[in-house]
Amino acid sequence: MVVKNRFLGFLIWQSIPSTAIFLFFKTLISTIYSAKTHSFSIPFFPSLVASLTFFIFHLSQLLFSASLSVVFSPHPHRPASPLQLALELIRVLVVSGGSHASGSPDFRLRAKVSLGFVLFVVSAALSGLVAASSVCWVNPIGDGARFIGRVGFRGFLVGLLYGLHYVYKRRWVLEFPIIQRAPFFSFKMGLPLAAARALKLSGVAYLFSATVVPFLPDQLKSKVTVGKFIAEQTLFYLGSFAVFLSWELSHHLCQVLHTKRFIFAPPKGSAAAETNPSEPLLAALEESNPSSLLQYLAYLDLCMVSENNVDMWRRAAFFEESGETYKKVIAVCLRPLEQLASKLGEALESSVDKNSQLSNQLLPPTDLGANPNCREPLNNLQLCTWCARTVAALTAHSHEEDRFGVAQLSGSNAAAISTLISCLLAVETFMGKTTNVQSPNLMGSAGIKWATSSMGRTDIRMRKKRGGPLHSKAYAISDVLRTSIYRVVSAFHDEMQASAKAGLLDKDWIISGKPLFGSREVLLHKLRLFLDFRAS
Repeated sequence: MVVKNRFLGFLIWQSIPSTAIFLFFKTLISTIYSAKTHSFSIPFFPSLVASLTFFIFHLSQLLFSASLSVVFSPHPHRPASPLQLALELIRVLVVSGGSHASGSPDFRLRAKVSLGFVLFVVSAALSGLVAASSVCWVNPIGDGARFIGRVGFRGFLVGLLYGLHYVYKRRWVLEFPIIQRAPFFSFKMGLPLAAARALKLSGVAYLFSATVVPFLPDQLKSKVTVGKFIAEQTLFYLGSFAVFLSWELSHHLCQVLHTKRFIFAPPKGSAAAETNPSEPLLAALEESNPSSLLQYLAYLDLCMVSENNVDMWRRAAFFEESGETYKKVIAVCLRPLEQLASKLGEALESSVDKNSQLSNQLLPPTDLGANPNCREPLNNLQLCTWCARTVAALTAHSHEEDRFGVAQLSGSNAAAISTLISCLLAVETFMGKTTNVQSPNLMGSAGIKWATSSMGRTDIRMRKKRGGPLHSKAYAISDVLRTSIYRVVSAFHDEMQASAKAGLLDKDWIISGKPLFGSREVLLHKLRLFLDFRAS
């Protein structure tokens, strides 16, 4: 219901700027046409035709806005290529005989994403056809049917170009703002950028559509004077700009309304707030579909509750006496980080194994950026960022707010630090940075170096080229992980120093089992660097 209500609100609010744009440009186009053709007409005088064009324009905007709900997502899903879809279809029809469902769940999801993109591009093209015809229609220029045919065809091409550009540039991914502001203020701040983008796109689309006009059938070609021809070109450019501006504002409004924070908590002072205020939040985190908008909104709400001191009563409920709520919250936050470390570790191991089998050492190193196992977890940057910040904030606040000691007694502190450091090591190894653990303090009694972890083999061969397509995301998430670890270390600095002097640092702050990436010795060495404020 949260997502449905927001989408219904988006459909209502987008009609306001669309109406203003239609009235302004319709009046402007009517005025320009009257001036250029020396004909007398009242600019956009209310009539049956004017009402019909207004209704048709809003239908086109409704079609475009509804198609946005098919493609927009907070998670950058990877669509299936046309070749993969064709091969899977052939396999189903020929090999399986169409007797059962085809493909893995991952492939079916990618096929569904590809189908959504196709539907969006087609909807944008149809919406462009209808919207351009309704905005540009004035008193017939030469022949009204031919004029509408030319404008509609060019509007179809304009919409097709916009749809392809929208999908290719991945603008369908919802981008959550760093600072949450009021929706009206956020919408107002994006108006100049939307207008500038609409101006650029309308210029490119006008030139693109003008190149195909000579290839139109003779029934649609213009047979008017030079003055009316210039008027027609001016009207179409203004109409295409109006359509693009309306689409850009709809896109911006969709981003603003769907990325607004939703508070998953009962009203303060109610019975539910007194008994179990964390139940709605935990239900949204655990029961919602993975990578869905509802799950992202729940993680955003959890991050803001953990970091800020506005809803301290909600954060205090995490540290209830039984400790079950705190363990559930930490578990759902560590899950995306564990997936990040595990998938990166598997990708690095598989790349190392391939390189180790090469007999010629002069062959170029493996490009990790082409590995989908590396690309998928790093694309989940927003969710991993919220989880790292939430884990660090709750662990740091537990030093002062955990009256029952549930964070330490449940082992959540050690799990949080171990997971954060494992993720940091995996990301740094992906970036080509290795941790030197061959220090005297980490030498065993027999002189064996404890740096024989799996990541030690990635020193040279797995070094990633700087400036690659995923390097910026890896750098961003490594910075968040490093800051999160420093926040925990700063809160527990005295306790960690005492544990380090007593030789119990690994026992108190590192999990006893095998870490997700690296070894316990590597994690301990990295934690000592943070404890000395030398990790960078």
